[in-house]
Amino acid sequence: MACKQNDSKKQNIIASYPETKTVDTVDTYFGVQVKDPYRWLEDDRSPETEAWVVAENKATNTYLKQIPYRNDLKQRLSELWNYEKVGTPFIEGDYTYFYKNDGLQNQNVIYRKKGDSDTEVFLDPNTFSEDGTVSLGGLSFSKNGKILAYSVSEGGSDWRKVIIMDTETKEITEDTLVDIKFSGLSWYKNEGFYYSSYDKPKGSELSAKTDQHKVYYHKLGTPQSEDELIYGGTPEEKHRYTGAEVTEDDNYLLLSLSTSTSGNKLLIKNLSEPNSSFISILDHDNSDTNVLTNKDSKLILVTNLNAPNKKIVTVDASNPTPENWVDLIPETDQVLSPSTSGNYILAHYMVDAISKVKQYNLDGTLVREIKLPGLGTASSFGSKKDEKIEYFQFTNYYTPGSNYSLNIETGEVKSYWKPSIDFNSDAYESHQVFYTSKDGTKVPMMITHKKGLELNGKNPTILYAYGGFNISLTPSFSIPNAIWMEQGGIYAVPNLRGGGEYGKAWHDAGTKLQKQNVFDDFIAAGEYLIKNNYTASEYLAIRGGSNGGLLVGATMTQRPDLMQVALPAVGVLDMLRYHTFTSGAGWAYDFGTSEDNKEMFEYLKGYSPVHNVKPDIQYPATLVTTGDHDDRVVPAHSFKFAAELQDKQTGNNPVLIRIETDAGHGAGTPVSKIIDQYADIFGFTLYNMGFENLSNMVKTEAPK
Repeated sequence: MACKQNDSKKQNIIASYPETKTVDTVDTYFGVQVKDPYRWLEDDRSPETEAWVVAENKATNTYLKQIPYRNDLKQRLSELWNYEKVGTPFIEGDYTYFYKNDGLQNQNVIYRKKGDSDTEVFLDPNTFSEDGTVSLGGLSFSKNGKILAYSVSEGGSDWRKVIIMDTETKEITEDTLVDIKFSGLSWYKNEGFYYSSYDKPKGSELSAKTDQHKVYYHKLGTPQSEDELIYGGTPEEKHRYTGAEVTEDDNYLLLSLSTSTSGNKLLIKNLSEPNSSFISILDHDNSDTNVLTNKDSKLILVTNLNAPNKKIVTVDASNPTPENWVDLIPETDQVLSPSTSGNYILAHYMVDAISKVKQYNLDGTLVREIKLPGLGTASSFGSKKDEKIEYFQFTNYYTPGSNYSLNIETGEVKSYWKPSIDFNSDAYESHQVFYTSKDGTKVPMMITHKKGLELNGKNPTILYAYGGFNISLTPSFSIPNAIWMEQGGIYAVPNLRGGGEYGKAWHDAGTKLQKQNVFDDFIAAGEYLIKNNYTASEYLAIRGGSNGGLLVGATMTQRPDLMQVALPAVGVLDMLRYHTFTSGAGWAYDFGTSEDNKEMFEYLKGYSPVHNVKPDIQYPATLVTTGDHDDRVVPAHSFKFAAELQDKQTGNNPVLIRIETDAGHGAGTPVSKIIDQYADIFGFTLYNMGFENLSNMVKTEAPK
């Protein structure tokens, strides 16, 4: 093992915290009074909150800079990160585009190539700001590829600006569009595009509630003030999330309408008929349904309506309601995530979180199963109808992402690009186990580590999970996790209920009044690792972000004895008030809210991390991480949780909060900041597990 242990595990660094004032705020829910002594930290614009952030960061950095191998970790992270990374190619107009990062660039650069000509830089987001905190949100090309609309995020915010560019000259052609949030950009021909946004909220744009999403159409050459409101302008049309999409043939406009992160209504409008109105495909949100593609008036949809694992159906656009749907590719025992490639459907299935891909004709006839490079995750499928080559990426927990080409007509898969990285994947292995949760449910978990690892109960282990919002955790390579495993560490990922690995039933089993199942599944995963001598409580860290931050917060307050280190990142931690901030009310499908009824209130209060920190308990060494510009899960969640822990912690385990400035929920964070974050997270974790140094890790030569 590269890490040398100190068996006494007595640490010399003592954490000290700034004083955090309390207030006498009390809320009453169904006759029950609940104190909220740190309510003042919710005001992200106040000088008091700003001063508190500065003081907490100072205290945290004072502790972290004393960890003897913090800089060694940063150096090794920089070394390993410094390899060329290339995204899968995509074709727009006469050019083939791809993302590339030379190694340590803060943001990926977009390159392009026309035919046999030389490759050129098309758009470099590293020029957007000196420190890399202004990032590219997404690209959307006009149908002929001659005009690009791209979005940018400042400081990690979900609020975006949209810039319009001539792709030949690379010149900006219009004024910047502003105040756009949670939006795709979908082109109609080469004339303009549809986008979605909210009215700018009163008060703080980082924390004020946003809940009426509107769809607009921007016609090229006109100011944003003249953009046409398409949907969402009336109380009857109010939805929290509204997305617009134009079919590839420009014949139809589709609107997906949601009040939560699960379930949507679906409307369609015939764009070839100038005065046509929207008609309903689905008038309820009891399913997740979208149009995959169309062939003239024949729509091909993917849905989990009466099919928890999803199926593909067809219907005519003139009469598209569910009673007219005809099964094209029926539901199976595996969860389906299809895409279109050329004039085919690629049906991507998850088999215990591992990819399997089948190719079908548009009439539902099976063509072939695609031979994938191995066991892992295949992704980035999707190409236009006239294309013959499909590019995709393949990865797993110890294999860096590599690009492959698929000949859509023959089914031949070829290696297209593989990275050259200073990491020996052949020295590592993953295996899947199934363990039993508290109620008898079998839960899968992938465990990855060096080959030949001794199961002696002393291996530093990170247990990472999410468990919510129908999101599936499938195998993927991570440079920080590679560094962790280089040190002899174990990386374990259970697929908890609440996720999407086994369809809607698996998701629903971890929502609302069944949310405790998720925490029980996570606790059982830790107990499995300990019982089978992978690790012990003294060497176990639990980690998760966003909904996974809630998972960590709930688990460490329910079972503080289970782990040595807790790492909640950008977590949803105040379950009584989460729905009052930004888009939080949209998470009610998974969580329920404290306003629903007394039973739901009491259930939420029973596990809400902020409300379940008790005095006279030794909690694990905890490093809370968040961003001061996180406008999805507002940092007040993390602020209040850290304040409660610092006030009530018993014993010497440190409770620190690391607040990244000019950073949001995670997307677009510059590489330099990510490296610093992981050096701190891993340094904190290993130090509090009792490791004195990281011998054999750092190379003698600095990275070139």
